Amino acid sequence: MSVEDFFLKYGAFESQIPLSKQDFIGLIEIFPDLQIEREANGIISVMSPLKKGSGKRENRLNFLLNLWNESQGKGQVFGPNGTYDLPDGATKMPDVSWISPERWAEEPDDDESFIQVVPDFVVEIRSKTDRLAKLQQKMTNNWLANGVQLAWLIDPYKEQVFVYRQGKDVECVKGFDQKLSGEEVLPGFELNLMEMRAKK
Repeated sequence: MSVEDFFLKYGAFESQIPLSKQDFIGLIEIFPDLQIEREANGIISVMSPLKKGSGKRENRLNFLLNLWNESQGKGQVFGPNGTYDLPDGATKMPDVSWISPERWAEEPDDDESFIQVVPDFVVEIRSKTDRLAKLQQKMTNNWLANGVQLAWLIDPYKEQVFVYRQGKDVECVKGFDQKLSGEEVLPGFELNLMEMRAKK
C-alpha cells in the first residue's frame, strides 16, 4: 500500500512529535503529492487525498472566485495547493483563498517560497473524513487569529456554512437554498450554495 493509498483509506493523520520548520520542509519535499500542514508548535497534519465530490466542489468555487477576480481586475486567487507561512509560525493550505492587491504588494518577489502575506478571504470545504470541530478550530486559531478578514467553513453534508468575520461572532447559515455574499471583502461576489451540495 502506498502512502497516498494509506491516507485515502484511513483519513487524515496528526503527528504526536513536533517537527522543526526545516524538517517539515524536508518532509514535503519527500512527499510532494500530499497535503501537509504544520501548526505553530510543530505538530503536523497530513490530509487524505480528495475524493471526486470534494475535488469537484473545491474546483468549482475556485473557478467562480477566479471569474469574479478577473472581472474586478485585481487580487490573487489560490486553490488548495496555495501554502501560507502565517505570522504565528504555522504553515497552512486553505481550499480556496484570495489576497487583495494591497496585501499582495507586500509579498516578497520569490516564486520558490511559500506565500508570506495573510489572505483576506479563505474557504475550507469539509470532506467526509474531516472532523468539523478540527476545522472550526482552524478557522479561529489559524485564519482569523492571523488576520483573515472573511472566512467560510462549508459543510456539504449537513448543508450549513459557518461565516467568520474579524471582531464578530461566528454566524451559522443553515440550508443551501440561498446565496452567500462576499460582503465588503469581495464586493459583488456571490456563491449559490446549491453548487456545494453533496450527493445523498
